Amino acid sequence: MSPRTSTTEQAAAVVAFFDGARLTLARHLAGLRKSELATLIEKSPTAVGAWESGAKRPTAATVAQLALSLGVEPGFFVVRPDDVAALSTTPHFRSLRSTSQLARDQAFAYGQLAVDIATSLEKHVEFPGPDVPSLPVAVDDRGGDGPERAARLVREEWGMDSGPAGHMVRLLENHGGLVVFSPPQTASVDAYSFESRLRSVVVLNPIKRDYYRQRFDVAHELGHLVMHSDAEPGGRIVEDQAHRFAAELLMPAEQIRDLLPATMGGNVWRTLARLKEQWGVSMQALLYRARWLGRLSDVSYRNAMIHISNRGWRRDEPGLVSAIEQPSLLPGAIHLLAQEGIDEARLIEQCRVPVDLFHTVTARVPESAQPAAADTRGQDDRRTGGRVASLLERQQIRSEEC
Repeated sequence: MSPRTSTTEQAAAVVAFFDGARLTLARHLAGLRKSELATLIEKSPTAVGAWESGAKRPTAATVAQLALSLGVEPGFFVVRPDDVAALSTTPHFRSLRSTSQLARDQAFAYGQLAVDIATSLEKHVEFPGPDVPSLPVAVDDRGGDGPERAARLVREEWGMDSGPAGHMVRLLENHGGLVVFSPPQTASVDAYSFESRLRSVVVLNPIKRDYYRQRFDVAHELGHLVMHSDAEPGGRIVEDQAHRFAAELLMPAEQIRDLLPATMGGNVWRTLARLKEQWGVSMQALLYRARWLGRLSDVSYRNAMIHISNRGWRRDEPGLVSAIEQPSLLPGAIHLLAQEGIDEARLIEQCRVPVDLFHTVTARVPESAQPAAADTRGQDDRRTGGRVASLLERQQIRSEEC
């Protein structure tokens, strides 16, 4: 039996259960527009649109062609119990101007795939139920204390002790959140989050391997999940509110105000270094907090930031902790199931997702990013015409299928 025949036979069994939303998901993961996918399979964009909307169903031969062109098994297109995209809010990206729609669609598709994998694993392992509080904060409420109240609500409802917050990733996972690292191909997109009726999701950047900044990123995205389920993503006010939420969650005003420096003289940098390790936040975050709470004047803050820039600490700030916080929900589930005799291969087969993406979603640590990805992080990918690297490799036919 040839590889082509094998794929076609698999496709024939899929046709009756073909889900257009899964085709959209695969196309977004591959970073393709409808017209580009249509060109690959020598069909019209109208036909692709009809399959994705459910208006028409592709033939078995076309399903096989779609699978081979996109780099997935035909079973990827089979309908799932839940349509994750339909159940999810629009993701909160840091800057809508710095990433194309194509890149945002790809990032959102990856997050949906992570939810899909988690839902599949949950058939065997009981995960914590969704427990992220909700306190909507109006986007036009610029001067109010909504973000701070939301942060205090989370601390209270989650029973957080006074003082520094503990392991932020573990905290969110323990309350039903899903935290994963994005693939290195998407390193140009910073941390982002979205809410679904299945699970809250935070996707962390794979190349920002800084313990202190990562903790702030998690708190920032948690702020979006708590406050902005209905807010338009990407605006300056929305991002500022998430920043204020994170600052209050990690450095409660009542607890840290008197510890922050009021001047930048004497042994202030040693004090900041000690506070950094105690509270698990960067010195830059501490300085910003000191200014926000009125401890530091604008002039003192600017001078401090100039000092940080001159030392090269803007992106490489010194600190004692080098290992980032690691997710454990999905990796722990896989380890537990392996002990029960359910190996990874069976789980991947059940999820019907590409092996590489399964490994990325369920990893404790991010994959190593290529230098090119690190160099282009934060740049406007519209300079390249909005092209993004595919997260799907062309399907490799296993020898036993031949």
